[in-house]
Amino acid sequence: VAPYERPALSKAYLFPEGAARLPGFHVCVGSGGERLLPEWYKEKGIQLILSTEIVKADLPAKTLVSAAGETFKYQILIIATGSTVIRLTDFGVEGADAKNIFYLREIDDADKLLEAIKAKKNGKAVIVGGGYIGLELAAVMKINNFDVTMVYPEPWCMPRLFTPDIAAFYEEYYANKGVKIIKGTVAVGFTSDSNGEVKEVKLKDGRGLEADIVVVGVGGRPLTTLFKGQVEEEKGGIKTDAFFKTSVPNVYAVGDLATFPLKLYSELRRVEHVDHARKSAEQAVKAIKASEEGKSVDEYDYLPYFYSRSFDLSWQFYGDNVGDTVLFGDSNPKSQKAKFGSYWIKDGKVVGAFLEGGTAEENQAIAKVAKLQPSVQSLEAV
Repeated sequence: VAPYERPALSKAYLFPEGAARLPGFHVCVGSGGERLLPEWYKEKGIQLILSTEIVKADLPAKTLVSAAGETFKYQILIIATGSTVIRLTDFGVEGADAKNIFYLREIDDADKLLEAIKAKKNGKAVIVGGGYIGLELAAVMKINNFDVTMVYPEPWCMPRLFTPDIAAFYEEYYANKGVKIIKGTVAVGFTSDSNGEVKEVKLKDGRGLEADIVVVGVGGRPLTTLFKGQVEEEKGGIKTDAFFKTSVPNVYAVGDLATFPLKLYSELRRVEHVDHARKSAEQAVKAIKASEEGKSVDEYDYLPYFYSRSFDLSWQFYGDNVGDTVLFGDSNPKSQKAKFGSYWIKDGKVVGAFLEGGTAEENQAIAKVAKLQPSVQSLEAV
């Protein structure tokens, strides 16, 4: 299919009512841009080649080869291969190849999960992982009337971003919705029935959980295999400059797999988020166009941004989650409309801001704070 917005797959695509479907979430409708339907590419003179996998890239020869043996020559290459999911079969987890163990990355994955939701109506779902996918899928499976259990090894959910205080709100909110949470252990095996369908998740702590459907969200890894040894890499991704140029002339890398200079914090980073995927692509194309015209463009100056929606909740985060934290607002999960947030303070400056339940104006305000990094005399003064 033509490029689409992946965030829809873990949210509205799986809703029992009012579900999102293509062409509703083709790029870049999620950021308020134009919805690019397949015919848009044709109108703009862009050749959109679908169902074609590139299996070999020869950067010195400026050549790509497809699985069908077709050769593509290029003058400028933009690498936008993104990430792939980490699978439990990668680690040799026993029984991890059973039917009805799902991962969510492509629209095909979402379609297969939807079929299983219909087939296993009101059944038991086990979510392996407590990050983005884990939290969003636990919510959507509950909305589909499944008995839901989340399992993750960390002491609290979403540990890459949430503080214990923030996580406590979401964990209690989910518990109030009937989602069971098991922390501090991992899935070490699966048993299946005579049809090869998963029936139980075996945990490291010795427990067994009945399951009709298992959804695994244990992270992703950048898809750099095609370019190994041909281009400079750093921090698991392809190293670029502030214009997304790689170490190879006329080759650019954008999105999840680009390790780029994050100007705001004077360090190289990789950012796995749809917002950066859009903006890095825009920056690369501006840079290509400018160099053709002998002009220059400003360096990429990105403010990290993450968001999520589940149940009636919606949070946004801007900046960096390092240093001391200050929680504010009403973070009682039993509140009719909880609204709370957190600031991160490092070296006497506010460097990050999080808000649950904010209005558009309030979210813009915390983004501004994270960007401007106002100084703070004491944590009590925040």
